[in-house]
Amino acid sequence: MNYQRVRQPKIADVILKQLETLILEGSLQPGQKLPPERELAKQFDVSRPSLREAIQMLEAKGLVTRRQGGGTFVSDKLQSSLSDPLFNLLLSNPDAQFDLLEFRHALEGIAAYYAALRGTQADFQRIKDSFEAIIACNDNMEKDQIDAIFEFFKAIAEASHNLVIAHLIQAMAPMLKKNIATNFKVLNSKPDIARQVNADRESMMDAIISGNPIQARNASHHHLAYIEETLLQLGAENTRNQRVLRRLQQKP
Repeated sequence: MNYQRVRQPKIADVILKQLETLILEGSLQPGQKLPPERELAKQFDVSRPSLREAIQMLEAKGLVTRRQGGGTFVSDKLQSSLSDPLFNLLLSNPDAQFDLLEFRHALEGIAAYYAALRGTQADFQRIKDSFEAIIACNDNMEKDQIDAIFEFFKAIAEASHNLVIAHLIQAMAPMLKKNIATNFKVLNSKPDIARQVNADRESMMDAIISGNPIQARNASHHHLAYIEETLLQLGAENTRNQRVLRRLQQKP
């Protein structure tokens, strides 16, 4: 039998893999600054030359950027492919808002399913905190509330412990936030609608925390279906009101 020589991995390669994992799982976010070399080498318990070699490999892969005298940062271009001018053009089309809602049915439904299946107590607490942040916002805090709503769904996505789902939600952040903002202006025009939307979010959260994946997915679908149906109804109502106003203006 021929035995192959066992090769010890280079320290720099081991560091590289660990840093890549931190970026992949979202522990290191796009634009985030890495700790100074001395501190990072101490955390990894490695020499600074080995750490520097690993960072150089990360830089060659386009995962980090180094600024002269400013430190090393996770590249903020990692998610630029889903926020380019084509997608901005897409979001300017009113029909695309409903297309995105339909896409959210699939994405957020499966995220809720796996969050209920795999979420930890720490994940559940983060989801609860995100939901409470939505409720804590008043009518004069529109931007804060939109950010809180996105963070709620982001927390669910990350609780799924599916890296593709989590990164897709993060990569689509500009599109999702714009969709949430567009819907927000309409849905919050009537207090009873806003209350129902929050009640649907709470039902989804409860299903996730109770560990019921099917109920969580169904709650997500019900939540988005209610938003879509309400937007269509309010749009039709607005069209009728405009028609009435035009007729009144034409009367002598």
